[in-house]
Amino acid sequence: MDQQRKRPPSPGLIPNPLIKKRNLDWSLDSPASHLPPPRPISPPPLASKPPPAPPSTTAQIEAGAVQISDHLARFSSSLSSHLRPTSADVPRLSIARYARLYESCAGSPGGAHFVVHQHDHPVAGTHYDLRLQINETSSVSWAVMYGLPGDANSSRLSRNATETRIHCLWAKQNHLVETASPDTGSLLIWDTGTYSVLPRRSKHAPPDDPSSPPAAAASAASSPHSSPQQQSPPPPPQETAQSLLHAAFQTRKIRLRLHGAKLPDPYVINLRLTRSEDAAGRSRGLRTRAVGTRRRRGRTARVRPREPETSSDSSSSDDDDSGQKHDDGLDLIEGENKQELSRHQANQDAPSVSEEHLVQQDAQVHLTNAYRGASNTIGSVYQRKWYLSLDRRASGFTEKRRHGGRSLWEPPPPPPSSSPPPAAAAASSSLSPPPTTDDGHLSGPEPGSCRLSYPFYVRGPQFERSVVTGRLAEDILRDEGVTGFVPRKGWMPVLK
Repeated sequence: MDQQRKRPPSPGLIPNPLIKKRNLDWSLDSPASHLPPPRPISPPPLASKPPPAPPSTTAQIEAGAVQISDHLARFSSSLSSHLRPTSADVPRLSIARYARLYESCAGSPGGAHFVVHQHDHPVAGTHYDLRLQINETSSVSWAVMYGLPGDANSSRLSRNATETRIHCLWAKQNHLVETASPDTGSLLIWDTGTYSVLPRRSKHAPPDDPSSPPAAAASAASSPHSSPQQQSPPPPPQETAQSLLHAAFQTRKIRLRLHGAKLPDPYVINLRLTRSEDAAGRSRGLRTRAVGTRRRRGRTARVRPREPETSSDSSSSDDDDSGQKHDDGLDLIEGENKQELSRHQANQDAPSVSEEHLVQQDAQVHLTNAYRGASNTIGSVYQRKWYLSLDRRASGFTEKRRHGGRSLWEPPPPPPSSSPPPAAAAASSSLSPPPTTDDGHLSGPEPGSCRLSYPFYVRGPQFERSVVTGRLAEDILRDEGVTGFVPRKGWMPVLK
C-alpha cells in the first residue's frame, strides 16, 4: 500500500477586492470606555426617620376611615381653633360646657344626649338630623327637612321626620363633629344638650276626679288587714331617659322636652308614627334586606300616594294639638336615602380592590340598620316616616281667641333679663363650672348670650350658625379646605 501523502497546505485567502484598504483599519470602542470611573458607594444612613404622616381630617374621622382614641380632645381642639366672634344675641355653648356634656353622657346608661345637626348635602339637600342617645354608644336618628318648628301659629306647624340609620355617638357619625367634604357637604352643630321623655295621656282617657284618692291609696285602704310591708310596696326603680325613650318608641308615640343651648325653654315636641307608615316602613326594610345592598344607579324614587290615615289606633291617640295637615318634601324621598344613594354611586363609579369589603359592610348596615360601631337596641326601621310637631301647650303657649274659626296661640312671656355684662360673663364662665339643673340638664345659654325666642324660624345654611363655634356652613367648608362644593338648589325655609 502506498505511503499516505500529507494534504498540501491550503492556499492563502484572497482578500475581497470590493473592500477598500482604508476601511480595514477601522476600530470600534465600547461605550463603557468613555464613562467616568464609578464613585464609591457610601453606606446607608443609620436609623433614618420616615416622614411624618399628615394629620387626619375631621371628615376622615367622621367617615370612620381614621380611628382616634380621644374624641373629646380631638374635637375640642378642632372647634376651639375655629371659633367665630358673634353678637350677644346669638346663642352659644362654650367649649367647657360642651366637654362637660360629653363627659356626662359618653358611655353612660343614664346618658340622654341629643344633637341637631344641620347637614347641607349635595344630593339630599339641606336637612336637619335629630339624634337621641339610646344606649352607651348609639343614637336613633331622624332627618327633618325644614328643621324644628318654632311658630305656634304657622300654617305648617308639623314636619315629616324620616327615620334613618342608627348612628354611633362617639366614633363614626358622632355627635361631636363639625366637618365638611366635597361628597357629603357641610355638617354643623345647630343645637345640642339633653332630653327628657314626658308621659303621654290619651285623649280618650277619663279625666281624673280630684276628690277620689289615688289608686295606690285606694288599694291599700281596701285591705285593712294587710301587713305594713304589703300596704307600702317598695318604690319601683327610677327609669332612665333611655328606657323611657325605648318604651315610647315601641308605642310609636314619643313626647320629648329638649334642654338645649339654643332652643327656647321649655321646648316640647311630639313624634308619632301611624300604623300604616309603620307597616309600609317595615315592608320596605324587608325588601331592602332581601334584594341586596345596592340599587341600580339612576333609579328615581316614586311618589307614593298619601295615606288617608293621620292618626294611630283609637286606644291611644296623639297628644299633638296642632290639627295641621302633615305634608312635607320628604314624601319625594321614597325607598332610598339620597345620602346612601350618593355613596353607592361613588362606589360604582370608582371600583377598587376594597369594594367587596365595602359591599359586605353595606350588607351589614342594611341588615341591622346601624352603622359600624352602633347597636340597634331600640328596634329602629329604616325609612319610616314619623310626624314631628310642636306641643304648644307644653311649650308654654296659651290659646286666647279665635279669628274666623282658627285659634290664635300666644307665646309665653320672656323671662326677665338678668345676664351680666359681656366682660363679667366671660370672667364668670372661665372661673365657675358650667351651670346645670338638679336633673343634670343645661340650665341655660352661655352667659352674655341668649336663647331663641318664639316665634323662631330655621332659615337654612346661609343664616344658621353653629351653637358651639358660631360658624356658618360656608365657614366650615373654608376651614376644612373644601373647594368646588355645589349645593343642591331649590330648598326653601318655612317662614309662615
